[in-house]
Amino acid sequence: MPIYEYRCEKCGCDFECLVMGSDEARCPSCEGKEVNRLMSACGFVSKGAGGETVGRSAADASCGGCAATSCAGCGH
Repeated sequence: MPIYEYRCEKCGCDFECLVMGSDEARCPSCEGKEVNRLMSACGFVSKGAGGETVGRSAADASCGGCAATSCAGCGH
């Protein structure tokens, strides 16, 4: 099951939550139900042609301070 990241609209707390089926995420700080799921950068391990590990993640490849919702949208 995936773990999602959320931000609480009431108190601004960022948190992770495992949500199964029809369950709803709740803020662990204030128990607020009005939360927004955030876009998460995922990490991965890639093997090069010689079997060496490539030490980068999706977060490393993104622009610093970019407000676009995807790298395709920022033009870099």
